[in-house]
Amino acid sequence: MREKVRGIWQEVTWASYWDTVLTVGHGLLALGVRPGERVAVLAENRREWCWTDVAAVAVRAATVGLYPTSPAAEVGWLLAHSAARVLVAEDQEQVDKALAVLDDCPDLHRVVYLEPRGVRGYHHPALLGWDELLALGAEHRAAHPGAVQRLMAAATNADLATLIYTSGTTGRPKGAMLSVANVDFAIRTVTDGGGLASPPPAPDDLLLSYLPLCHVAERVFTTWSNAGAGVQVNFAESIATVPANLREVQPTILFGVPRIWEKILASVTIRVASASPVKRAVARFWLRVSDRIGGRLVATGGRHTPATRLAYAIGWVFCYRALRDRIGVRRVRYAASGAAPIAPEVLRFFMGIGVPMHEVYGMTENSAIATGNRPGRVKLGTVGEPQDGVELRIDETTGEILTRHPGVFAGYLDDPAATAAVREPDGWLHTGDIGEWVCGTHVRITGRAKDIMITAGGKNIGPAGIENELKASPYVKEAVLVGDRRPYLAALIGIEVDTVGQWAQRRRLPYTTYRDLTSKPEVVELIGSVVDEVNRRHPPVEQVRRFRLLPKELDQDDGELTATQKVRREAVGRAFADLVDELYAPGGDR
Repeated sequence: MREKVRGIWQEVTWASYWDTVLTVGHGLLALGVRPGERVAVLAENRREWCWTDVAAVAVRAATVGLYPTSPAAEVGWLLAHSAARVLVAEDQEQVDKALAVLDDCPDLHRVVYLEPRGVRGYHHPALLGWDELLALGAEHRAAHPGAVQRLMAAATNADLATLIYTSGTTGRPKGAMLSVANVDFAIRTVTDGGGLASPPPAPDDLLLSYLPLCHVAERVFTTWSNAGAGVQVNFAESIATVPANLREVQPTILFGVPRIWEKILASVTIRVASASPVKRAVARFWLRVSDRIGGRLVATGGRHTPATRLAYAIGWVFCYRALRDRIGVRRVRYAASGAAPIAPEVLRFFMGIGVPMHEVYGMTENSAIATGNRPGRVKLGTVGEPQDGVELRIDETTGEILTRHPGVFAGYLDDPAATAAVREPDGWLHTGDIGEWVCGTHVRITGRAKDIMITAGGKNIGPAGIENELKASPYVKEAVLVGDRRPYLAALIGIEVDTVGQWAQRRRLPYTTYRDLTSKPEVVELIGSVVDEVNRRHPPVEQVRRFRLLPKELDQDDGELTATQKVRREAVGRAFADLVDELYAPGGDR
């Protein structure tokens, strides 16, 4: 692993990694952690996250990841519900959250802090510094040599390895229990079965870890493929520094949620628009060429033809090498998008500039393993083929996707009713996603069952596809479709403030705040052109008849987004009920 400390990349060898894991494992035993208990982590991605995660599993405990952005009340609920015995908290902010809810968490006995700044003056019996934990571990290790190894040897496939909480878009998060067998299947699929890349990940591959480690997808890439294939993990300094860290690391394997890929595309749009006239003309020419290359790759499943290979080779000299270097993907040999739907236009852009893009699909409840597009067999607009060892069927009546394999979770913690609702006795998992087969081999997701809208005319519409087409524009950050039981579709749209701000500056359009920018008639007209472009691809019943611009950015603290930045539709509908009413008011503009 590598992590920046005071601006300098510090390396962790495998020998050092394992030695530290053993010491941390002994430290947890010294704190009274026993098999079956839980160890929680409330921190950004960093070395201590992995050390704690692996050490907890080594002593037959289970890791519980908490989002650092979660408010204190949610942290308290998750700690209490998971019955976490020890919490590893990053800094003063996270320690304050833990101390504020400690009385509501009867099982929580110790809070281990990583950053002492601001916490040194605290005098609380539950607090313990990371260095103190290591010292405890060293003492316990000397007094009880081999204790961790003996616990490892006694582990079973049924042991709980990790508790991952769902994003909670429709209510309280549920704790999905993933067993040792579940995690083992996931590791074997992504490292041995060709489910992650071809050729499979290897020790000379570089990854950048930046998405929250409490999310199952990032755990696959940062922890599981790291341990299974020996790839090198580089921790981003923060989510804000990801563009700079990408340029520094130039990873060979890169996973991103749609928002990341959309953000990179938007940054390219900004750079091109603000370049000098000559550079702008050159860039736009080669981007038109890359669009044609991307279109051809889409038609061939991602395989180059002699013509596209020649065009790309010339474009590499004049544009693509510099562009890929600037956005940090020059060495990427396998790129994946998952965790949410993405507009095919975004994937086509990256394919055109030479980034091998693959949309993949999985969820917490099946250890993030379900389907994936394979190199040379990419079908844009689909999430690919079932992974090796995965059974997948689509319910003929409801259209729901069901999966069955050894990675299907053990159930939701303390919620047998919710477990029974999604996991059948014979092992089939109800994903809640609606899909269809494409060419009998690939799966296309058309929406979430709970999100399907039925218009007043009786038309069933999945909003995700239209929303993602809108978000493919560099000027649109969020799009929330409304129209259930309504006479037509409408949309609440959040602008991409950086891109729209640059657009406004080039037109000498003054503005002060986000709200001020969204109120400009010129900006409304700009977004209207985006809506019109999307509408041209759909029949009238699926067209967005009216829209309103959100006067603020959606925020997790306001309950409008989950910790994984998924939109909570009901919360947005309540928060902006006045705008929704305007959309369906008689008369008025669009």
